[in-house]
Amino acid sequence: MNPLGIVGRPDRVAGAVVGSAVGDALGAPFEFGPAGVYTARFPEGIGTMCGGGGWDPGEATDDTQMAVLIAESLLEQGGLDLPDMFGRFRRWAAGDPKDIGLQTEDVLTSDAPWDLAAALHFQINGRAAGNGSLMRAAAPAVYFARAGCGATMDAARRIAALTHGDRAAWEGTAVFHELVRVALEGDDPLAAVPRTLDLVHEDHRARWASVLSPDWHPDQATEFNGAVWPCLGTALWALRTTGTYEEALAAAVDVGGDTDTVAAVTGGLAGAVHGFEAIPTRWCEPLHVPLPGYGDRVLRTPDLLTLARRLDGGADGAIPADTYTP
Repeated sequence: MNPLGIVGRPDRVAGAVVGSAVGDALGAPFEFGPAGVYTARFPEGIGTMCGGGGWDPGEATDDTQMAVLIAESLLEQGGLDLPDMFGRFRRWAAGDPKDIGLQTEDVLTSDAPWDLAAALHFQINGRAAGNGSLMRAAAPAVYFARAGCGATMDAARRIAALTHGDRAAWEGTAVFHELVRVALEGDDPLAAVPRTLDLVHEDHRARWASVLSPDWHPDQATEFNGAVWPCLGTALWALRTTGTYEEALAAAVDVGGDTDTVAAVTGGLAGAVHGFEAIPTRWCEPLHVPLPGYGDRVLRTPDLLTLARRLDGGADGAIPADTYTP
């Protein structure tokens, strides 16, 4: 991990947004693969955006697509407008994206209104603790970071609840928001875990404390990492046991399973810690984010850098437009 305070906030902001998208695209071709899948493909440890599994090299999945929709809603509406955000989700879902979580699809394609759809789904199915609210959280985590701990965790819960009726997903997303906020301030998010857990709903605190503990390992997961608990737990494990952004992403993908989302969550957090400059150029160059339902729009790394800068409020010292040249 970089010495705390060495990387500036603008670089961390860019690292969180682009880092999550890069992790998503890097992990996508390996989805549902076994443990060791990254090492098997790249035995030298120098991974590339290889594509596969229906994904072009560098193509981001629903994880980043939904994150962009959240970001643009926040920016265009001037804050949290949940009906607007849900409407954007529905338009995207109707655009036939290559990938969409089963739970998210059920919620977004139902006829229920925005404020009831997820709750009704949970009431009927009794299961809604997938990692779908966590995968898209890097962008809003940046947007709400300057508002402080309470505001960012509250916003995380509200956005998560649009598609996930289980409070476990809300609390995990809230923890992620707060850890990104801490990292953007130049502090150690791993050291902030205990006090952040104090802010988790008491009914969910013990389970989250277990999976986020320093001695937890992905092998101890009791669910597939498409669930919110092992997904965030693996991201913290990858950050804790590596020293660079690239190493953290390799460790996350090598766990196997839901590799795009685990790597997206890891990438958002590791990017906030290590900064944009730590992300390999060979991963940024082919990165692209199509937006089904929104015509032929495709965002690339320079677009994501602009989005990151705007999400951070255009503060002094923001990333110049020419920071990244494809």
